[in-house]
Amino acid sequence: MSDVETRFHRFKDLPSTQLLGTGTPMCAGCGGLQALHEIYDVLGEKTVFLNAAGCMTLLSVYPFTPFRGSWLYTAMASAPAGAQGVRDSLDILLEQDRMPPEEDLRVVVLTGDGAAYGMGLSATSGAIERGLDFLYIVYDNEGYGNTGQQYSGATPHAARTATSRMGGGFRGDKKDLFDIWVAHRPAYAATVIGAEPLDLARKVERAMAIKGPKLILALAPCPTGWDFDPKLTVDIGRLAVRTGFWPLKEYIEGRVVHTKTPHPRRPVEEYLGLQGRFAHLFEPQRNTAELTRMQAKVDAYWADADS
Repeated sequence: MSDVETRFHRFKDLPSTQLLGTGTPMCAGCGGLQALHEIYDVLGEKTVFLNAAGCMTLLSVYPFTPFRGSWLYTAMASAPAGAQGVRDSLDILLEQDRMPPEEDLRVVVLTGDGAAYGMGLSATSGAIERGLDFLYIVYDNEGYGNTGQQYSGATPHAARTATSRMGGGFRGDKKDLFDIWVAHRPAYAATVIGAEPLDLARKVERAMAIKGPKLILALAPCPTGWDFDPKLTVDIGRLAVRTGFWPLKEYIEGRVVHTKTPHPRRPVEEYLGLQGRFAHLFEPQRNTAELTRMQAKVDAYWADADS
């Protein structure tokens, strides 16, 4: 972790407020919901969410909502534009003394990878370039989970999806959204996962203290789309980190810092083998060549990071 004061040193320091209500219609074991619970508890009630169309849209179905504060629905591509309007409105109220400063709200975009990596990327780029003061939370389940897990720009190589079932799964590679944000020189960017709550809490805490565009990119293990037992969500999340498949890092003050370096790294196949979307790499015959290539890609990443 970068050198910064934090109130989160041990697990007992994590908030126990549970701001996000229970009994939502999300799938059992949703890794995105796990991360959102943890993020919202750190952000606090004075937060307004702009929710791009996706899985999390199901959280607030009129007249019910699990949110303690404001929540707005937007089309998949336009959440950052909506965030601009909300931030501008709040700033006008503050400038005209029509709202006391203590009633100001944090403006947060909540989006899945379909919008973040694809349909909403143009609006997001514009918001970053304008220096919009907002937090952009991505729950990345690596596919269009709300409509049946079609592949998206976030789908990893070889994963089977509803639109890449034949042969060896998806033949492309996952887009690097973290690097795309870093290329824009934002105020802050970080990768997180709900299975590492201390690392997550520290990063949200850091983002809250900085003005400008900020990214929290959360890998969201998806039992429905990734084809695994919901009880394995935390185990799969931890393996994503311990195998080096999902690097935990942050961009702050012009440099990228890894906040958790797995040592020694576990074999990537331990992570892949728990997910049905990669079952074709192990059965009916083990695809040693593909598994070796995927391991080599992870090894190359960490060799470069360590150099």
